[in-house]
Amino acid sequence: MSEPDPHPYTDMVDQNGTHNGTGHRWPRWLPLTILAGGLVLFFGLDGTQLISLQTLADHKDDLQQFLRRAPILTLLLYMLSYIVVVAFSLPGGAVMTILGGFLFGTLLGGIIVVFAATIGATVVFLAARTAFHDRLATKVSPWIKRFEQGFQDGAVSYLLVLRLVPVFPFFIVNLAPAFLGISLRLYMFTTFIGIIPGSFVYASIGNGLDALLTAGQNPDLGLIFQPAVLMPLLGLSVLALLPLIYKKVIQHKGQTHDRSSKN
Repeated sequence: MSEPDPHPYTDMVDQNGTHNGTGHRWPRWLPLTILAGGLVLFFGLDGTQLISLQTLADHKDDLQQFLRRAPILTLLLYMLSYIVVVAFSLPGGAVMTILGGFLFGTLLGGIIVVFAATIGATVVFLAARTAFHDRLATKVSPWIKRFEQGFQDGAVSYLLVLRLVPVFPFFIVNLAPAFLGISLRLYMFTTFIGIIPGSFVYASIGNGLDALLTAGQNPDLGLIFQPAVLMPLLGLSVLALLPLIYKKVIQHKGQTHDRSSKN
């Protein structure tokens, strides 16, 4: 008796390796298609006007009043909105984080952001892995497979560095691990830990937003790239890489010792 197919949504392939149907393919692509469609719709409706510092400044009094009337509902709606922004890869994550600090303060706002961003990023990860990973695993070239293995060997260090230092857009860092065979648990852990510093930086900006706007100033969204903020993040990144560096040094010493023994 043959083993059941562990991937029931993979394309049907005949004996010559050609596809003979697409009836089981669409469920794999549905989650990612929904997320991509939402992103297109967002730009089509000019949604960038909704998630902006100007919109926040124009409605800050209304937001504070709503918070006073319904604090729990405000928290839940904010968290849901943040998850949607991250899951659909919408621009405006920094503005949403500032809004969290404005509404709930640095501590609570930062905590909410970390949880909501992790959930939203996980949605993207699962959608991408469902659509692509099994197909990539059998189709990619050998050098991609070697890169995948190297990434997996130091996954914690690499992922923490990508989260700590915002070199790449957040949505790219959400997608890439799905293509490289990273486990869901490891992805969620490194995402949660890695976004903590940046989240609290922007939440602290939001905590002082009212005073800034009253003084006629706008918050600096590039604050995280200023030396006083970026240098500590780089320091944390170096710490995150230390286990990987140590592992490489030990491997190099072992290889050198083996070569010496053979000679």
